[in-house]
Amino acid sequence: MNSRVLPILAFFLAIAILFAYVRPTWNGPIAKTKASIESSEKTLTAAREYTEKQNQLASARNAIDPANLDRLEIFLPDSVNNVGLILDINALAARSGLSLSNIDIVNAPAAGSTVDAAGGGIGPVANANPVSSVDLSLSAVGTYPALQAFLKGLEKSARLLDVREILVKGSNTGVYTYQMTVRLYWLR
Repeated sequence: MNSRVLPILAFFLAIAILFAYVRPTWNGPIAKTKASIESSEKTLTAAREYTEKQNQLASARNAIDPANLDRLEIFLPDSVNNVGLILDINALAARSGLSLSNIDIVNAPAAGSTVDAAGGGIGPVANANPVSSVDLSLSAVGTYPALQAFLKGLEKSARLLDVREILVKGSNTGVYTYQMTVRLYWLR
């Protein structure tokens, strides 16, 4: 009988140890550690995928002709560069025969805002639009052919811009006063 009691007591002791120590330890700290390891493995996999995609994009960018990248930088620059832009517009106006009297920023977008897809107002960053814009108000004096030459120069400009509005004030002398609104775009 002694030979049967000892194995039964050992069996009950093993079950008690299972429920009292092993199971809580397995479901508690060990389960948390497993979840942490799984999360870390997912993060490492995502990091590898990101690095692979970054390398693919870098190799694709390196395959682009540097002259085309320079043209793209002029077309859609990384910043507004107010001074250079005003000098370019003033030089174009002078070549066209217009005299610029005033250049003002009409609406400067707030930090962290974008232009909506229709080109109208300013919306929240939720769109994550990489392109931003600013409107400039230009006041000029000159003849109508000078205005046409100026607008053709803006049209052929390497810089992305839109003439949004033109207001013409008449004159009997053939020299008119123009009020224009021009929208300029740049990358964030």
